[in-house]
Amino acid sequence: MNRDQAWNIVCEFIQNDALRRHSLAVETCVSAYAAKYAAEGQPVDPETWTVTALLHDFDWEIHPQAPDHPMKGEPILEQRGVSQEIRRAILSHATYSGVPRESLLEKTLFACDELAGFLTAVSYVKPGRSIHEVDTKSVRKKMKDKAFARAVNREDILQGAAELGVDLDQHIAFCIQAMQARAAELGLQGQPPSA
Repeated sequence: MNRDQAWNIVCEFIQNDALRRHSLAVETCVSAYAAKYAAEGQPVDPETWTVTALLHDFDWEIHPQAPDHPMKGEPILEQRGVSQEIRRAILSHATYSGVPRESLLEKTLFACDELAGFLTAVSYVKPGRSIHEVDTKSVRKKMKDKAFARAVNREDILQGAAELGVDLDQHIAFCIQAMQARAAELGLQGQPPSA
């Protein structure tokens, strides 16, 4: 399966623009890590990583409750010819699935999922509503505010960085930079200041 096929599945099952953008944001972060690891000589297939990230929440609108998501979505992906490697990674991103995160892909998907959502939320409260206004310090401050972006699991963000073996601040900065590079596509370019 290639990226275009994966995106077609996302668009078939997800009508909500914000959820589609979340899939793109997670893809952005995961793909950036794929490029980084490939440059370091790790055996990484960037297309597999891209497809995995795009599809990780494809069934959220039809299965919005745990444990239905992603367990009930997995057979749909199997019918569509999605590889076992990708399906397993998607199952492993849900902590309640019972599928342990073992591969670098699985750990990266988990590490990027909640963080990408949180970075989007932080962008939306900036004056220009832009990812370009977001920095690591402001993200760490917002993580301490329990009332902010309540749906985002802070423990998953911390655990994700730990499982990936990266410093949390470096992980946050890396994902911010990746999302800045695709800000317009993610709807995070922001508004120009009013004159």
